[in-house]
Amino acid sequence: MCGIVGFVGKKQAAPILLECLEKLEYRGYDSAGISLLSDSKITTHKTTGRIHKLNELTDCGKSLVGNIGIGHTRWATHGAPSDRNAHPHMSNDNKFSVVHNGIIENYIELTNKLKSQGIKFNSETDTEVVAHLLSMYYTGDFLEAVHKTVSVLEGSFALGILCQDYPGKLICVRNSSPLIIGVGENENFIASDVTALISHTRDVIYLQDGEIAELSENEVVVFDSKLQKVNKEKSKINWNIDAAEKGGYNHFMEKEIYEQPKAVKDTIEPRIKNGKIVFDDLSLSAKDLSKFNRIVITACGSASYAGQVGRYVLEELLRIPVEVDLASEFRYRNPVVDQNTLMLVISQSGETADTIAAMKEAKARGAHILAIVNVVGSTIAKLADDVLYTWAGPEIAVATTKGYTTQLALLYLIAIFMAEKTKRISDVQTSALLADVEKLPELMQKTLDMNQNIDQLSKKYNTNRSIFFIGRNIDYAVSLEGSLKLKEISYIHSEAYAAGELKHGTLSLIDEGRLVVALCSYEKLFDKLMSNIKEVKARGAKVLSVAQEGNTDIYTESSDVLLVPRINPLFAASLVVLPLQLFAYYIAKENNCDIDKPRNLAKSVTVE
Repeated sequence: MCGIVGFVGKKQAAPILLECLEKLEYRGYDSAGISLLSDSKITTHKTTGRIHKLNELTDCGKSLVGNIGIGHTRWATHGAPSDRNAHPHMSNDNKFSVVHNGIIENYIELTNKLKSQGIKFNSETDTEVVAHLLSMYYTGDFLEAVHKTVSVLEGSFALGILCQDYPGKLICVRNSSPLIIGVGENENFIASDVTALISHTRDVIYLQDGEIAELSENEVVVFDSKLQKVNKEKSKINWNIDAAEKGGYNHFMEKEIYEQPKAVKDTIEPRIKNGKIVFDDLSLSAKDLSKFNRIVITACGSASYAGQVGRYVLEELLRIPVEVDLASEFRYRNPVVDQNTLMLVISQSGETADTIAAMKEAKARGAHILAIVNVVGSTIAKLADDVLYTWAGPEIAVATTKGYTTQLALLYLIAIFMAEKTKRISDVQTSALLADVEKLPELMQKTLDMNQNIDQLSKKYNTNRSIFFIGRNIDYAVSLEGSLKLKEISYIHSEAYAAGELKHGTLSLIDEGRLVVALCSYEKLFDKLMSNIKEVKARGAKVLSVAQEGNTDIYTESSDVLLVPRINPLFAASLVVLPLQLFAYYIAKENNCDIDKPRNLAKSVTVE
């Protein structure tokens, strides 16, 4: 998944498709491809790597014939980056070509069904099932074949489809994955992002979930899920190209903060089926899980702080010791791990050098490696014994946001899965915990909606040159990430402390006007946290508190309060971190920092 484009008109399609794909390069991708339809024949050209390779192969598209086509930049989710896994994908009879964003959740079931009927698969992707289903359902009516295919798909998908028997038609479908139609003069377009289109047209049609559109050079016809025609209004795009790339947001970080509810939904929803957690391709049986007497989590930066949250959840549900080790330290000591140790390795990129070295060390000592990464085919994914993907999609901003929260979501699922399989929790407890996890996307969206005043708070606190974050239990783990976000993008010194440690030295740094961010969502220790707040207030500090809805006591000792919805305390980190991300973002914006590309930092740390 990543970027989709499509074109039908009088002009040569390939140069337009390639140019539109280049406009989507900012999204990140690992391969690219295009299909052209001409003389009732579909030709496909695709490659791993960057679009410039396709340009070199096709003279920037000038050597390719056809006035209709589809294109795609892929961010691997199913199957490693390779030429055969790159989009577009073809049916065995070469009658259909498909590009797809999203995840087909029931692709394994569909693949097995198709293979039993003699269908040969040429890739490892979930997308290829769509091409073969189209061929299976096709009886001469392109639209009907698409409709029947979509009816059996589960998951999220935006599709662009060509059929060799319809040389002037392009069909597209949207379901829980962005797709828009660009309307031009004697030409029409599809794209997953307006960025790809605004150099050609500013008139767009926004598709809704379940809608199917049929495009020709002079017409766009939209149908609902029952193939009833739908009247759609055109919208005018007034953004400039720079803003459009960010979907109307000022920065990628801001955009990615607001993408988190969907990213977490994409991470958890396909893995909860009929009230049970299902991890496809996970090799660990209940017997294997029962042998582990210890879990070691290793990671760097934000991923390690996700691990700190995971430690509380895993220990609570499994009742076995969990250790969180910075990968950069783990590799240089004599770690105590063996065949009874499960190591959880967390990395957004899957290429973090210190983390790779740590997992190699643990694997050599007999530990079983379960990796949590976002990038299919990455080094960590290949080296691990098992891998679970966060499915967060490309994250452009250097400071991670949705990478962190999708890692948390997977850690919750792993903890519940292991506890259920090893009989540490009952079926009733499992159901209750899963119900809480399934609420997360909705509650995350509510958290973002109810904290719209943070930009104003940033004007109040942006001149602080040193800020402290305090919390207890899971709140302490979240404070580590909140502090890191602030220092990463605003260059303001900040430190996170377990609140009980203040009196062991840190209170000497609290002076008049110092800002202390107090995380108070863990209400079992609320009274103790309130004592810590009084300690810093007595020394002149300003206190910005984060608490759960309905907590009125927090207002008595706080200068300002940010609220999050109530949730099972085990999963509160996913909500509490959101206002901290926004606080860091707006402080950095107020101070005119380069938010998406903070100085001296890289998105993927591939060196020691």
